[in-house]
Amino acid sequence: MASSNGLSGGLMDFLRSPAAQAVLWVTVLMILLVVGAWVVLRFRGRATEDTAPTSDLLSNFREMHHDGHLDESEFRTIKTMLGGKIPQELNGSSPKGSVEPPQA
Repeated sequence: MASSNGLSGGLMDFLRSPAAQAVLWVTVLMILLVVGAWVVLRFRGRATEDTAPTSDLLSNFREMHHDGHLDESEFRTIKTMLGGKIPQELNGSSPKGSVEPPQA
């Protein structure tokens, strides 16, 4: 029984050493980073699924322009950016709701 106390005492001494403390804290940090990355990726994926199709976005901006919240140049710029995405979206070559400026 005395040898078991000596072993656990030696283990406790080792765990109190700076090298063991550093390994333990780095391990805890890595676990937290992995869990954080998993949470971010999970919510990021859900956010892209909730985006409206380009045609719906264009309709909303058209209504804002009609109500006076957007001036003509702003609406024209938005329409140019979104207008090129509608045919791509209909063909299925672009992710739902992604907006990129048209290629010149």
